Amino acid sequence: MKRKTFLKTSLAAGASLTILPSGLWASSKKNSTMQLAQIGTGRMGQGDMMNALNNGWKPEVNARMVAVCDVDRSRALDAEKKVRKAYTEKGEAEVDCQVETDFRRILSRKDIDGVLISTPENWHALIGVAAANAGKHIYLQKPLTYSIPEGQELVKAVRRNKVVLQTGSQQRSSVYFRQVCTIVRNNWLGKLQRIEVEIPTDKGRADGEPTPPPEDFNYDMWLGPCPEMPYIESRVHPDNGYSRPGWLQVNRFCLGMITGWGSHMYDIAQWGNGTDVNSGPTSIQANGVFPDRGHFDVHVGYSGEAHYANGVVLRSNNGSPGVKFITENGWAYCKRGGMECSDPSLLRRKPTQHEVNLYHSSNHMQNFLDSARTGQEPICPVEVGHRSNTICVLHDVSMKLGGRKLNWDPAQEAVVDDAEANQLIQVPMRAPYTFENYA
Repeated sequence: MKRKTFLKTSLAAGASLTILPSGLWASSKKNSTMQLAQIGTGRMGQGDMMNALNNGWKPEVNARMVAVCDVDRSRALDAEKKVRKAYTEKGEAEVDCQVETDFRRILSRKDIDGVLISTPENWHALIGVAAANAGKHIYLQKPLTYSIPEGQELVKAVRRNKVVLQTGSQQRSSVYFRQVCTIVRNNWLGKLQRIEVEIPTDKGRADGEPTPPPEDFNYDMWLGPCPEMPYIESRVHPDNGYSRPGWLQVNRFCLGMITGWGSHMYDIAQWGNGTDVNSGPTSIQANGVFPDRGHFDVHVGYSGEAHYANGVVLRSNNGSPGVKFITENGWAYCKRGGMECSDPSLLRRKPTQHEVNLYHSSNHMQNFLDSARTGQEPICPVEVGHRSNTICVLHDVSMKLGGRKLNWDPAQEAVVDDAEANQLIQVPMRAPYTFENYA
């Protein structure tokens, strides 16, 4: 059986799929205590770092944060202070936590087993591929990559190097999303017909004139593969603080809510439809609103419609984030913190051993750490993160083309008979920040 077919079949059935040789951890030179490094220590990065640190104290996990890295040295030092404080409060007299501003020094360390990558997504692919090539297990914040070709490179690198990658789509480790997808996948309400996705709306504007970047901030490296552009604090991140950064609304750094929240919600839509591993829609059409908001240039309002080969229609709008599955005989809805169903009894129903039993995880970070140690697939592996992000990017491309319908070939991963759309999917990298030099 081909690897893609095997992976799809195994994950669909909720199997515990081993991707690494049995006993690899014990027989290798890996540390008995899994040693981790945090790359990117901003708003999300410090949250991921503390999540991994706190899970690491569990005896069955046994992991430790030993290094932090950020091109903004002040943020890296702040993260180091929090790591030291956490361990000293546990009674440790001496804490070793290295501070770096270049992720390559982290990856060159033979004693580091895994990395958490929480940078802006313009860096996700370069650091992710480099980490896989260095043999590190990877927890990578969503969206998986900035572009579709970058995602393809990351998938190949992870599988070639036989490392674990967990996409930070933590909704997969929530009972609400898993139970609703279980209802749909088992056809307990009849055949799935339509999926409705809602994501929040970006707002505000950013103004300001160029200024020199802070002294301890390597702005050129922060830009990485993006084109050169003047430093403007409002479109990067606050010099002191961890409020929502401006780069989340600047198109070359991020595609906006279509990836910021869309990567979460389309992931669940794909999971419920059983098209999450190596498939996707066959057509996508979306319209977006792009008002003048100063330096912010991502979409604000949007609507979209996608069609799958199995006849399911996926419709998207702005609204309260959630996913609703409409079937022949009813509906099921999930959001963060809750779920609803036209037949409430199904919210408590458990599948039999002969039905679809979806992968069970109740702690997304621990699932990554357990998977890294055992070699089992995590609940949201690299292929799944890539396919969820692909839907987001295609919506964005259609919006930028004025609502043009894109006929998508999920097997070849290309837009059919549309050179302009395929050109938009190819995002150039600024030298020297390329796969050849950095991965």
